[in-house]
Amino acid sequence: MFFKLAIGSLAAAVAFLQVNAESHTDTFNNKCGRGTPYLYSQTGQLLSTGEAWTSDGEALGLIATHLLGGCGTNGEECTLVEATLKNGASSADISLIPPHVFSVTSGLGYYDGCDDDGTDCTSASCPKAYRKPGDNFAIVGCSADNVNLAFTFCD
Repeated sequence: MFFKLAIGSLAAAVAFLQVNAESHTDTFNNKCGRGTPYLYSQTGQLLSTGEAWTSDGEALGLIATHLLGGCGTNGEECTLVEATLKNGASSADISLIPPHVFSVTSGLGYYDGCDDDGTDCTSASCPKAYRKPGDNFAIVGCSADNVNLAFTFCD
């Protein structure tokens, strides 16, 4: 009897974990015709060079940029898109804090939750971008679980 109870409890725990597993996918829409979009982790690990990337859990401190000829290896001299994807507390923004500058039209948009929430930066004047620390109006938040994010360049 104890064995059947233990197996039943284990099966219920596994089912609970599978239902509550956190996952997020980042996709790219590269319309530039040249250059490559890059996605890095907060530790500097290269996660993607334009192909979809899926996290198995929280995706904290993501950095996306579209590297053209004038960009540095960390996206210096280019537009930077930052994101954290976490169930109930995702956020993303476009940063033009030096040494980052406007390089290509860049945008971000959530999907599979918070659809239609996002932002675009279409010129160097980009009024919805971070230009200095504390420009928190630039953050686009999402409280949905397992939300995904699309990065668009040169649209």
